[in-house]
Amino acid sequence: MSRDSRWLLPDGVDEIIPPQAQVIERLRRRLLDVITTWGYALCMPATIEFLDALVSGGGDDLELQTFKLTDQVSGRLLGIPADMTPQIARIDAHRINADTPTRLCYIGPILHTRPDKFAGSRNPLQLGAELYGHAGIESDAEVIALMVEVLAAAGVGEITLDLGHMAIFHGLAAAAALDAEREGRVLDVLLRKAVGELPEVLAGVAPATAACLSALLSLNGDASVLPRARQAFAAAPAQVQRALEDLEQLVSLLAQRCPHINVHLDLADLRGYRYHTGVMFAAYTLRMGRAIAWGGRYDDIGARYGRARPATGFSTDLKLLATLAAGAADAPSAILAPAGTDAALLAAIADLRAAGEQVIQALPGQTGGPREMGCNRTLVSRDGRWHTVPVA
Repeated sequence: MSRDSRWLLPDGVDEIIPPQAQVIERLRRRLLDVITTWGYALCMPATIEFLDALVSGGGDDLELQTFKLTDQVSGRLLGIPADMTPQIARIDAHRINADTPTRLCYIGPILHTRPDKFAGSRNPLQLGAELYGHAGIESDAEVIALMVEVLAAAGVGEITLDLGHMAIFHGLAAAAALDAEREGRVLDVLLRKAVGELPEVLAGVAPATAACLSALLSLNGDASVLPRARQAFAAAPAQVQRALEDLEQLVSLLAQRCPHINVHLDLADLRGYRYHTGVMFAAYTLRMGRAIAWGGRYDDIGARYGRARPATGFSTDLKLLATLAAGAADAPSAILAPAGTDAALLAAIADLRAAGEQVIQALPGQTGGPREMGCNRTLVSRDGRWHTVPVA
């Protein structure tokens, strides 16, 4: 690396400097305060873990996104988390180990090998909440309602909620007796909504089951999708029928809890299918052309830690929300105090700081005055007392 390029960061990696860092920190505090009022306790997972704890059972996508290195102490492979959800599941299983429903939240940096859904960044600041120990659709509704409130607190008011259910595809794939390789091909076609390729990838599948899989592509829209899905999947396995019941109940609960949001169903939107086991959701806004928060149910995740518990949750990227948040960094509101160690001066500075003021004490011979230092007031001595005065 040449000397002139040593200041560059890797592609897709960014850092936050003033004043944006202040915006993000203020937003972090506000959103965590919202989440904790719902009873979600804050966790601070490790910044590095053994690789098998991070990616085992989490799906190929998660493993590909995880940076790996060798532990110089144990010789084992380590991973830098690409998603905090497995870490929170481990904490629930082995550090908390409760039988009652457990609500946990988190905020911290993660790292991706490649830019992904987090606004193209490889070092998102992941904020999320997880609910463990309850299998009912009511916990999914709670997590979604919390996500909606978090987005509102971030200044994102009008959102569209995209809903799906992984068990519909799993049930149909099992009925079609698809092996892993063929299931992946069908999934790829559905994600790309490549209608013309379906007959080829479904060749040999029983006509009734193939028709159900094909119907997934047309089952998207408002709540009227669900009666159409009932008709299309009338002969589908019980697993599919239960998933439709889940979605019907969830739409009803959300109409009561979040009546102001737009709900959109898309039964072919199966991103993260190796990870999720039930309801999946994502939040969108017209102000951005990609999801701004996402989540779903992943009941199998605790099994890797020896204690499977029902689980549902959501996450987002705090840096992404900061770009949408109402307001900007505060205008300069600091006080520039003169250099010196006079006892009365130091006492005045201490009193101002104790009152919540930002006071910057000048250094002897420094360059720059109040405005250059980001100050809108100065501390001056008058009649033997120290006073703050506005910068002219």
